[in-house]
Amino acid sequence: MLTLQFVPYSEIKKLDSDAKVTKLLNLVKEDKIVLVEGRLKATEETELIQKTMEGINKSFKGIELCTIYPHVKNEKTYEKLTRTMAALLTGVKSGLTVIGPATVIKEIKRDPNKIQLLTTNGLNRRRTLRLKGKR
Repeated sequence: MLTLQFVPYSEIKKLDSDAKVTKLLNLVKEDKIVLVEGRLKATEETELIQKTMEGINKSFKGIELCTIYPHVKNEKTYEKLTRTMAALLTGVKSGLTVIGPATVIKEIKRDPNKIQLLTTNGLNRRRTLRLKGKR
């Protein structure tokens, strides 16, 4: 069974980097594909990859990681400023980060407004999960 777990930004924003990475990695180790609202900082992504490499063993083969950012075409300057100010005031980060176990996710294809995850189940059947963003 394929399990997706959504983690809202509000759930992890108060955690320090180490606690955030540990929480996300523990979810992935439970064979869940984790959808994180927003994106991780570059240092947090680096720490996640480092902890993943340290934890690889027979039962845990690693992770696949992908982030998409919303791009709005033909956005006027005042619209961009309004969106940026709203994000600063509410603390909501734009984008979506997908983290999953390498044993479940075989391939991630990304374009500006969607992510395609190629997954496998225990019978080596392949299936595609499409996550589309709004434009």
